Amino acid sequence: MTAAALKVQLRDLLKQRLKAERAVLVDAFRSEGMPEKFLRCLRQSVDAVLTEAWDSLGLPANTALVGVGGYGRGELFPGSDIDVLILLGEPPDAATTCKLEELVQMLWDLGLEIGSSIRTVDECMSESKADITVQTSLLEARLVTGDADLFEQLQERYQAALDPQAFFNAKAAEMRLRHAKYEDTAFSLEPNVKESPGGLRDLQVILWVAKAAGLANSWGQLATRGLITQTEARQLMEKERAFKDIRIRLHLHTGRREDRLVFDVQTPIAESFGLKATGEGINMRRASEYLMQRYYWAAKTVTQLNTIMLQNIEAQLFPQSCSVVPINERFNDVNDFIDIADDDTFVTTPSSVLEVFLLMTERPHIKGMTARTIRALWHARFEIDAKFREDPVNRALFLRILQAPVGLVHALRRMNDTSILGRYLPNFRRIVGMMQHDLFHVYTVDQHIMMVVRNMRRFTMTEHAHEYPFCSQLIANFPRRWLLFVGALFHDIAKGRGGDHSKLGTMDVAQFCEDHGIGSADTELVVFLVEHHLTMSQVAQKQDLSDPDVIGAFAKTVKDERHLTALYLLTVADIRGTSPKVWNAWKAKLLEDLYRITLRVLGGEEHSADRELKNRQEEAMATLRLYGLHANAHDKLWQQLDVAYFLRHDASDIAWQTRCLWDRMDSGKPVVKCRLAPIGEGLQVVVYTQDQPDLFARICSYFDRKNFSILDAKIHTTRHGYALDTFLVTEQSFAKSYRDIISLIEHEVCELLTNPAPLPAPTRGRLSRLSRTFPMTPTVDLRPDERGQYYLLSIAANDRTGLLYSIASVLTRYRISLHTAKIMTLGERVEDVFLVDGPTLNNSRTQIQLETDLLEALKV
Repeated sequence: MTAAALKVQLRDLLKQRLKAERAVLVDAFRSEGMPEKFLRCLRQSVDAVLTEAWDSLGLPANTALVGVGGYGRGELFPGSDIDVLILLGEPPDAATTCKLEELVQMLWDLGLEIGSSIRTVDECMSESKADITVQTSLLEARLVTGDADLFEQLQERYQAALDPQAFFNAKAAEMRLRHAKYEDTAFSLEPNVKESPGGLRDLQVILWVAKAAGLANSWGQLATRGLITQTEARQLMEKERAFKDIRIRLHLHTGRREDRLVFDVQTPIAESFGLKATGEGINMRRASEYLMQRYYWAAKTVTQLNTIMLQNIEAQLFPQSCSVVPINERFNDVNDFIDIADDDTFVTTPSSVLEVFLLMTERPHIKGMTARTIRALWHARFEIDAKFREDPVNRALFLRILQAPVGLVHALRRMNDTSILGRYLPNFRRIVGMMQHDLFHVYTVDQHIMMVVRNMRRFTMTEHAHEYPFCSQLIANFPRRWLLFVGALFHDIAKGRGGDHSKLGTMDVAQFCEDHGIGSADTELVVFLVEHHLTMSQVAQKQDLSDPDVIGAFAKTVKDERHLTALYLLTVADIRGTSPKVWNAWKAKLLEDLYRITLRVLGGEEHSADRELKNRQEEAMATLRLYGLHANAHDKLWQQLDVAYFLRHDASDIAWQTRCLWDRMDSGKPVVKCRLAPIGEGLQVVVYTQDQPDLFARICSYFDRKNFSILDAKIHTTRHGYALDTFLVTEQSFAKSYRDIISLIEHEVCELLTNPAPLPAPTRGRLSRLSRTFPMTPTVDLRPDERGQYYLLSIAANDRTGLLYSIASVLTRYRISLHTAKIMTLGERVEDVFLVDGPTLNNSRTQIQLETDLLEALKV
């Protein structure tokens, strides 16, 4: 047999052996668990195969195969890369280079995901100085096979060159950047088990810096050195084992390196642990909820202990003179960290558990707590019981924290991280780590609340005034603004109990206000905010703001300017705190419009159709004069427009459309004009053409083909039979090349209407991964409006491309005329409201069939 044939035979044998050994290990893991044993055995299996492959090629004696990174650490996850360093005693000649290429190719042929580098010792040292990632991977280098003396030389030179202080600073900075990438929270609904705060990477950072400093190589050694307690070491080992277990199951379930606990794998991973769903209906808890709550509590523990250990290691690496400044008899300022005066401070003076957070808000220069304080606080959380919560001193302290002019968000987050907040507010503890299985929240309930408080707090900060100037202006003049923080803290506290959380939450916040001596007027405001925190967004996004009755009813709900302003601020902060994808300029405009219209009504101005019509026409004419149009240029067009048109369009939109159309009214040709939307996001498109039954569907089909999202549509028919339709559309590339896109839309839509072709069949657009995991049952509701003139068609469904065109196609089939469309997108969920009419709607049987066909078009 030739040498080449022998190599092929060896490769096939090694490949079969790898596959067989892996299958045995996977079966053993699924039946027994034991993640650390699985990782070790999988690594040993790969070690043996790499060694045989290495030996078969007859590489020079002064070369070595070295495992680095996680593989070097002795752990190999099923989907992870096998990071190896091929260490050379000298630069390779042509023959050695050929053999090395053959080795790497053979390893890939074996089906191994190899991450390889080929370096001499000098090159390793040069690379490690320039790149902290290389330096970290070499810290865990392990000889697999080859020249042991050469490897020892690398180790000695690496240790001699390693600067523990510089390494610590680099890894600490790297960790801060990584945490910022994940919004500094472990409580996202789809966390990364490896990279998210409180995950495996945080544990690895501790061991890396400890090893670099020569302090320890394991949790047990850290405890022996006094950097953590034996109990904390045991907790960390348990959490590390749990995270490894989850990561192994993720890799096995997905068949690749997947470290995110995304929604569509949470349930199967939970079930692989033997977890099961419990309850029924609104009280049902999924198996995934049990898994994720365990994960969040573990991540919280890791976050706390990570802070303690990094402080202790830093103190060992950077010894400095201790500057102790007494704050009071219970606390000291030690090098800008708050420290307890005695180890038993929190036990002898239980109220100091809250006092420490208040002191930090009063001293902005304080960077945090010492490790000793954090550890004592972590254990003192059990001192908070009913007696503690009823103590007037403690109630006053907690209220002062909420009233703190600075540092409130940091205080609440620290209180939540140390479980103090959940102990003091037992109902808050129930929502810690609680999943939100909807299509727009991306945080657990407690972290969503923290985000809302943060957003509200940012309105008060001058450095963030550019983000939401109107909100900053309103809150600057709001008396006792701390009440807004109370409303934000309690607005979702009753989630998960079954029933309307807005109603249930009012009882919690009313009791809180009574217990903490908040006056009746202020209590009423906070209760109002909790009860109606969803009302303003629902009115703005689902109802017709041009209808005086809608505005009148909302004004009656809010009663006065103080309630209106408070509700507006909470609504903006709440929507912004659900997900970065949910908020957009269109929602901002709707809410601000509702605020301003309602404020005028509360101020005594009559919100009648006649008055609003006059105001908008006068403002539009003033703008037209700025355009240079003659005084009566608008007359011919406006005579063909009814009151509804003027009430549904802003004065600036009326002026723009008039300027575009005043001299083209009777040309008989379609007019399509496009501009950047005044709200600062998307494009505004106006279409003026002779009316036709399928016009809305035809335009939607165009936007569908271009993958444009329609945020809003206003449909109007003039008195002389022309359609005047306005669309607000958006797409990510608009900002980069909007001039070209504007020209393209104007030309192509005009061409589409001039030479109409048969409407294409609607396609079932691709659903997002989130929508596939949480498919919602679509709903269709058709009912007459209050005046009996039109029908309101309300639709809720999973969002997908082409959805609006699918709806429009069904309406076209039934010869239904569309007067206006309110498009509301909440993450992956759409809630659209259409004002429609048509002769077919007078037949109840046809109505039922229409709803059935719409449900068929909407279903996932």
